[in-house]
Amino acid sequence: MGLDGAQGHGERTTTTPTPPVPHQRPRPPVFDLPAWVAAPRPPAPPGIYRQGYAQIDPDRAEDAKVPTWPLLLRAGLNAVVGWFAYLYGTQLMTYILVWFGTQTGIGPLAEPSQSEAMFTLLVVNVIVLALVIKVFGRMGRWTEVWRRYAAPLLSRAVTEAEPVESEGAAAERPADPWAELRHGGAAAAAGRLAGETVGDVDFVRIHQAWESAQADPVFVPAFVEQVTARGAAAFAHPSESRELPGRAEGHDLLLRQVRLGTVQDVPKNPLTHRAAGFALDPAVLGTSLLAVGPAGTGKTARLARPVAEALCVQALAGTACAVVIGAADADLGPDAWYDVVIAPGDQGSAYGLDLYGAAQDPDEAAARLAEALLPDELTARAETARTTVQQVVGPFHAANGRYPGVRELRSLLGGEPEAMEELVKALRVAGRLEAYERDLEHRERQRGRADDPGSLLADRLALLDRPAFRGAFATDGTGRPPFAMRVLDHPLRVRVKLPELSHPEAARMLSRLVVGQFVQAAAAREDRSLFAGLVVDDATAALDANTVRGLQRLRATNSGAVLMLRTLVDLPEALRAPLFGAVGCRMAFPGIAPWDGKLFSEAWGTHLVRETAVTHTPDTSGGVIRRAGRLGRKALSGTTAQTESVTTRDVERLRWSPSDLAHALPAGHAVVSLTAVSGEQVPPLLVDLRS
Repeated sequence: MGLDGAQGHGERTTTTPTPPVPHQRPRPPVFDLPAWVAAPRPPAPPGIYRQGYAQIDPDRAEDAKVPTWPLLLRAGLNAVVGWFAYLYGTQLMTYILVWFGTQTGIGPLAEPSQSEAMFTLLVVNVIVLALVIKVFGRMGRWTEVWRRYAAPLLSRAVTEAEPVESEGAAAERPADPWAELRHGGAAAAAGRLAGETVGDVDFVRIHQAWESAQADPVFVPAFVEQVTARGAAAFAHPSESRELPGRAEGHDLLLRQVRLGTVQDVPKNPLTHRAAGFALDPAVLGTSLLAVGPAGTGKTARLARPVAEALCVQALAGTACAVVIGAADADLGPDAWYDVVIAPGDQGSAYGLDLYGAAQDPDEAAARLAEALLPDELTARAETARTTVQQVVGPFHAANGRYPGVRELRSLLGGEPEAMEELVKALRVAGRLEAYERDLEHRERQRGRADDPGSLLADRLALLDRPAFRGAFATDGTGRPPFAMRVLDHPLRVRVKLPELSHPEAARMLSRLVVGQFVQAAAAREDRSLFAGLVVDDATAALDANTVRGLQRLRATNSGAVLMLRTLVDLPEALRAPLFGAVGCRMAFPGIAPWDGKLFSEAWGTHLVRETAVTHTPDTSGGVIRRAGRLGRKALSGTTAQTESVTTRDVERLRWSPSDLAHALPAGHAVVSLTAVSGEQVPPLLVDLRS
């Protein structure tokens, strides 16, 4: 019986206070847009996370190398010596002036009045004090002591003494983030936005729309109408998403940077980058990045996932489009991050894949598909394979107005008589038989020969003609809607899940096909205002000669790729050196093999290092007494007196040797070199990816 029943019988009841709900998530703090916009972002070399970055003075950095106690001891000794120099220096200079006045008969110096004596003494003290400070202050590094110890103590003392002023200064608000709209004729829109909670994604997206509207004053009224009607949701992404679920920190959408770690404060790193945040942005990713490291070293968690997340956030802001490829179980973000999720082999997938990439030219579509179908060991027959696929895809497209599906293409490549007869009839009906008759005759002559590439391609295509892939590659409208790579001029977020566990060889072919389509589509874009980013979690099977050549053209098309490999040995030897030359950014993770490290070491080259050599030789100088003393010392201590010779010279050394890369990298770190689209280069950096 409940509480009411107990009270009805006159029994005494007690109530227990409700305990707090465990694991209750606190409310997220409101995003402070004005402070975020006004945060300092000073200019910096590529690879530095610029939000809140403090530029390093090289002179201060060199002074900071001196340890604390030697620095203070030297400053104290110079202060003591300087004090005695000041006392005796003033007396000596005064005596010299009086003697000089007596010898020359100058009255103010020989017999000065009280005021003249006071003035002369003041001038002498100022001159001597200035000389002492200049000489002994420089030797004692007093300015460095002031910067490192005295100034911070004084600053804390002032802060504690004047708390009211500090609180008032902290309470000051940064400038209005919508001032540009107010002064540009969109005051109503700025007023609506000032009264709402606006995130960084909304801010960047609305400013993108504002810049587009300013290109033609006719569009300004439409911009104002949209913002006043929808507020911060104006010009939203087609998915109506305004934030990425579970987004991590470290994204600066104003500069389109994603923070990955911290550059270590070690001598191997450039002085400008030490202890600074390490970040990537489209200016760097536009030259493409190659990362090599064994499984479990953090390539996916600390590189692929953050970059994929950054591209997806930028897509919501209207500045990028993302294509992310990896195994179905790879941790590349939840499906909610993406607009299109393609999962061949999963019947629950909402989208299929267009094997031809919606190419307008049948020969281009057939060539890309043929290269994807060939195994690595038969790449030498790529030209023959392309011609074979073109000889059947072109006629089929001319006869039916579409590309052949997997089963239809397999029948045509295999030379099945029924499929060829139907194709001839369709061409005759369409009036195109004469144009393609020679191609079909050539295919008929090749059928049954031992070197016929059609049979090989048909067998390879059978890997995609499985019940698990039913409807995934349909071209006749009977399957799932196919995604075509020609839509890279829209801010789409695409995730391709490869069935590496259930169909590994089919996954390899699809990986090569999608990457090749991306390279072709990125180069063929007419509107290149969006950065097209590609992330491949395991690019071992995705690279061939044409794809490597296409990577070199990406930097001119506002697009780039992030490719991850477990080892370079998985690639054909003929592709390794061209791949290193095609990418501008290279990243080595701990545990790579020495032969992989050799390519990195050669690519990064050498630099000048100041090397100090110390030589010890027996001391044979002096006369009989010194020699007798050295003999006695040797008899008593067992050591021979030696002279020390120090030689310093500049020599060339490898920036990172293969042995260092293979054995000296700590866990959670990586060595990465960067090249910006503008051509600016950053030497290899040792980065802690855990911070």
